[in-house]
Amino acid sequence: MRFKPSYAPGPTDVRENVRLVLAKKTNNPDFDKEFIDYYHEVCQKMGQVMGTTNEVLLLAGEGILALEAACASLTEPGDRVLVLDNGIYGEGFQDFVRMYGGEPVVLSFDYHKDIPVEEVRDYLEKDHDFKYATFVHCDTPTSILNDVSQLSPLLKEYGILTVVDSVAGMVGEPIDVDQNQIDICCGGTQKAISAPTGLAIVSISEDAKKAINNRKTPIASYYANLQIFKGYIEKGTLPYTMPAGNIEALDIALDNILKEGQLAVYERHMKIANAVRKSIQEYGLSLFLESGCSNTVTAIIIPDEIGALRLQQHIQETYNLYIATSLAQYEDVILRIGHMGENAFIEKVLSVLTVIDNGLRDLGFKGKGHLGQLFLDAYKAEN
Repeated sequence: MRFKPSYAPGPTDVRENVRLVLAKKTNNPDFDKEFIDYYHEVCQKMGQVMGTTNEVLLLAGEGILALEAACASLTEPGDRVLVLDNGIYGEGFQDFVRMYGGEPVVLSFDYHKDIPVEEVRDYLEKDHDFKYATFVHCDTPTSILNDVSQLSPLLKEYGILTVVDSVAGMVGEPIDVDQNQIDICCGGTQKAISAPTGLAIVSISEDAKKAINNRKTPIASYYANLQIFKGYIEKGTLPYTMPAGNIEALDIALDNILKEGQLAVYERHMKIANAVRKSIQEYGLSLFLESGCSNTVTAIIIPDEIGALRLQQHIQETYNLYIATSLAQYEDVILRIGHMGENAFIEKVLSVLTVIDNGLRDLGFKGKGHLGQLFLDAYKAEN
């Protein structure tokens, strides 16, 4: 298969020192008792990056496994679950809730804006009889960022457990699990962490554990089940075979983040994102969002006469570069630039914006200046 470089909101580039780990021979994780301790150490390091002393688990699967496992482990038949919806993945939580017998109550908001905290507060004053609530930190199809620091504590005021999808936010945006009182925080290795695809990340608060352990009915899954990890250190065994190479690769990726410094990583993402957004608008294109822009991905509206899918295909065929459009109703409306993790460096973003500029010009769009130069000018102004 011919390799095509990709610049999408994940999976991201993986640094060479992380990739090389996958070439190493590993011990058998099912029989090597030292692997249990190593797994636990990497989980704790992941917790340090997430800002939590809660238990962290690494599940063998892509990030969506974390979302399903959270809902499968908490939901019992008839449980009312509040689904906060201002994006495609936010709305999609209801499918997991319904799949495991719960009754999702979807509270929808404008997809062009972050979730309005005061409107949620007004709603909860009238109805707060929910076992848990779900929302997305960064909803990648539209690039929206929701304020975890306000939403999760608000829900906890009403005794509602929180499940937060931070797959595309974690590391590129502060998550601070403990400070923000998140009960189950879900992540994935393939986004801003820039480790290989294949591990889902879950942190579990004591309140969430209590709810899981006090269920009246068994969890209707084995694989999407957080309870099967209970006591794994004492037992000296994990519930299924772990991808040891992926866990070692994650370990090195976390070292990269900690060596750079988490505040520096956040600042790098912020400066890149601000410059991208400013240059896009100066160039003559519009952002999809009115507020709540994430620092990990930017959603751009492509003019109807060109179309996002046509532009994507043209760039892929002409410049051998894959750039993502969006999903569902926005598939032919939005082009997405994923500036997260290893993709959030000035030289990489510059090359992608230059290709997008060329592709748009090829298809008849006349930008105001050159997109790459506008980006460089905006980035220099940030510094």
